[in-house]
Amino acid sequence: MSEEGDWSRDAGGRGRGSPTSEAVINALPLPVLTVGADERILHCNHAAENFFDHSARLMQRRRLRDIIPFSSPIIALVAEVRRRRASVSEYRVELTQPRSGQERSVDVFATPLGDEGDAVVLMLQERTIADKMNRQLTHRGAARSMIALGAMLAHEIKNPLAGIRGAAQLLEQSGAEEDRVLTRLICDESDRIVRIVERMELFGDERPVERGSVNVHGVLDQVKRSAQSGFARHIRFVENYDPSLPPVLGNRDQLIQVILNLVKNAAEAIGADAVDGEITLSTAFRTGLRLQIPGSRERVSLPIEVAVRDNGPGVTAELLPDLFDPFVTTKAQGSGLGLALVAKIVGDHGGIVECDPVPRRTTFRLLLPMSSARDGRESVVEAE
Repeated sequence: MSEEGDWSRDAGGRGRGSPTSEAVINALPLPVLTVGADERILHCNHAAENFFDHSARLMQRRRLRDIIPFSSPIIALVAEVRRRRASVSEYRVELTQPRSGQERSVDVFATPLGDEGDAVVLMLQERTIADKMNRQLTHRGAARSMIALGAMLAHEIKNPLAGIRGAAQLLEQSGAEEDRVLTRLICDESDRIVRIVERMELFGDERPVERGSVNVHGVLDQVKRSAQSGFARHIRFVENYDPSLPPVLGNRDQLIQVILNLVKNAAEAIGADAVDGEITLSTAFRTGLRLQIPGSRERVSLPIEVAVRDNGPGVTAELLPDLFDPFVTTKAQGSGLGLALVAKIVGDHGGIVECDPVPRRTTFRLLLPMSSARDGRESVVEAE
């Protein structure tokens, strides 16, 4: 095998790949590992470092079973490749990472490295990327279906409720004291239904929204200050930002609404009596995901990641598939429209919203488009 394709290690334990081959492998958006005959990791690319949350230097001192559970089918897959001297693939493999405890579903592609030796190359493709796009299209469809319903409810419910509330107020003025409790209940419940209908009307707002370059860190800072002065004053906030993050192409007010909804949900999941409540706000630059903008043939990349993580009890597996659908909620007094509205706004931005429901590490993640100048160059905004 030529030197350019040789990933085996030299006497000092360093990879011998040429700079050209090294650059090509590191440019791949999918995690790639080379595993030696003794199960030691000989090489890993940048995507693998991010995936396993280990540096290449650290991973090259470990065996495969140190970063993958010993019971994982991937271990048997590597052995099968060595036995058959041929490529083997496995789809939808559930992979739990020992360090974080996070569960991921991946497709695994394994192939022998050359005709001699027992080195095996592993490439992982996370299933959640494709599943996120499929679920996001479903979320968009569910949100869009609320448009006609919201307009109908506004006309057919709000007007009769106004008459019912007015009649209850008249009865309250002339009724006995014991009856006023019931008339007050009628007024309160009428007001609550109106508030729900008004929130549903937001789904029918199809007016074009002005969008531009938005400093997402400014948005996060405003949401944090608002939360700390109100519903989340008892919760500690942790910021983990990428300072070099480019601006988002979006509407500032709508992005504030989206993130404020997510932070409020996180605070409610933690609970008002929690003494160790923590919400982590993070940003990162990711590559490799492209999605078509609604109403357009244009496909845009979604490199900007904004995440809201809390240490609450998490989301149940039964609720997760329908989490962004209207009227789905676990709150006694919740309307179930908050996350549906989040899905609609993010979808209108051409982005994706997804939930990783790990207990004590529940993460809502937004993937958004980057703002660019007319000539295609990255645009710049002043700090807000």
